[in-house]
Amino acid sequence: MAVTEFKAKCLSLLNDVAARGTTITITKRGRPLATVKPVRNTTWKSPEGAWAGKVILSGDLLDTDTSELWEVVRRDSGARG
Repeated sequence: MAVTEFKAKCLSLLNDVAARGTTITITKRGRPLATVKPVRNTTWKSPEGAWAGKVILSGDLLDTDTSELWEVVRRDSGARG
């Protein structure tokens, strides 16, 4: 299809590409210039369960004593003040 024809019918042609899944090759002076084709619709995947079977959690994460991890922070903040 010549570029001038594509320009004149652009919106209609794009609707046809979307509806029918056809591909249009646009030419300029008989040479291929561009190809218009429908975009592949990729389905959106929910992140829920993405780590299922890949990560193992050991112990109780909510009832873990992490107070020793914060001793360094307490010592450093006392030295600055």
